[in-house]
Amino acid sequence: MTAPEATGGVAEQRAVGERRLHPVTPLRRAWAPIAVIVGWAVHDPDQAQRQLARLTTTTLLLGLAVIVPAAALYGFLTWWFTHFSVTDTELRIRTGLLFRRTAHIRLERIQAIDVTQPLLARIAGVAKLRLDVVGAEKKDELAFLGEREARALRAELLARAAGFAPETAHEVGEAPARELLRVPPRVLALSLVLTGATWGSLIAALVVPPVLWLATHSLWTVIATAAPLLGTAGASSVGRFVAEYDWTVGESPDGLRIDRGLLDRSHETVPPGRVQTVRIVQPLLWRRRGWVRVELDVAGSSNSVLVPVAPREVAEAVIGRVLPGVVVPIAPREVAETANGPVLPGVVPGLSSFARPPARGARWCVPVWWRGYGVAVTGAVFAARRGLLRRQVALVPHAKVQSVRVTQGPWERVWGLADVHVDTGADKTVTARLRGAGEAEELLRGQAERSRTGRRGAVRDRWMVGG
Repeated sequence: MTAPEATGGVAEQRAVGERRLHPVTPLRRAWAPIAVIVGWAVHDPDQAQRQLARLTTTTLLLGLAVIVPAAALYGFLTWWFTHFSVTDTELRIRTGLLFRRTAHIRLERIQAIDVTQPLLARIAGVAKLRLDVVGAEKKDELAFLGEREARALRAELLARAAGFAPETAHEVGEAPARELLRVPPRVLALSLVLTGATWGSLIAALVVPPVLWLATHSLWTVIATAAPLLGTAGASSVGRFVAEYDWTVGESPDGLRIDRGLLDRSHETVPPGRVQTVRIVQPLLWRRRGWVRVELDVAGSSNSVLVPVAPREVAEAVIGRVLPGVVVPIAPREVAETANGPVLPGVVPGLSSFARPPARGARWCVPVWWRGYGVAVTGAVFAARRGLLRRQVALVPHAKVQSVRVTQGPWERVWGLADVHVDTGADKTVTARLRGAGEAEELLRGQAERSRTGRRGAVRDRWMVGG
């Protein structure tokens, strides 16, 4: 959170030792005035072209002689008036030349601390520290720090958040990590080739522009359409390969660490106890090789991918480190029918088999695709499955369930079906579709009780537990 700086607070901040960012930071911030001019030119290119045509060479050189020093001065002043300090309970970031602003980030509210290095930052030997904080819509950051200083500060913040004394926190150092998974570049590249989204965006980029040209003969229409399509195709193939290159997952006392990136290196942390949902995704063309992708919903964090591609047994082993004691339910199987509907072994805690919706009604509500839905409840998680071509299994620990709802549309009422929605602390919802109405009510009551029991027995989230 932030608060205006008080007069008495300056002496206190200096008493705990204020520090400045790396001296290379002004070069980054000096681009802000230039970016404003570029943004205006992009927003109104015709007006910018007319204004540029009126300028003589002498005027242009004089303008550059004013803009460049002004940008450099702006970068220097913003760096000079930016300080940060670490107290026993919080990280303080003080900024502002004309209008002073101090951010007070309480250590117990920090959910993750990531170290990222864009390409130019790697060349300069600096890094950016990004902090996920509970209740904050965007990450606070310190950019830039020396690479060693960034890692040392990260370790110090985590140590203080874990309860180490201030005089010893800086001596704790970064907790050791044990490698759990490393994705080979060849496997990553092949997985992207076998992803339908990659081919779909590429085909659209190759087919749509020629069709538009034949229909309109307008070059600007073709360019305006082709540019975003090519960008989407690049982002889903080359962009993902560059971002997920050398993906490594390691286990440490402060959570699972993720290192990745070909050009921009990122050192992220999955906070312990903050994972709300785990999703196992398997595109159609991955099934023959047994590959899956693991995605996350983390409260107070933007980290969303745990494993970009891996064999299923390896991925499930990593999931077991995120959700200890969780067994991923097996594929759905046909269940016996009774006069009151299907027998559902998956809704009994301890059983780990998915149960499909009742065939008699589900096939009329969602023809064919109803076979892709399923639900299972074990002693640790509520699990929902969906998809025939692109299979997806969502796992929600009982302790992370915030609310449970049952909804029923008019056509579902005709066939005696309902949907069960489980809401998590990451503002996400997992839905078990097309359940029998009686079963849905049983799931509602049972899940509410399992969530209360799970929260009472849950271990308090804490950094460096056992470290």
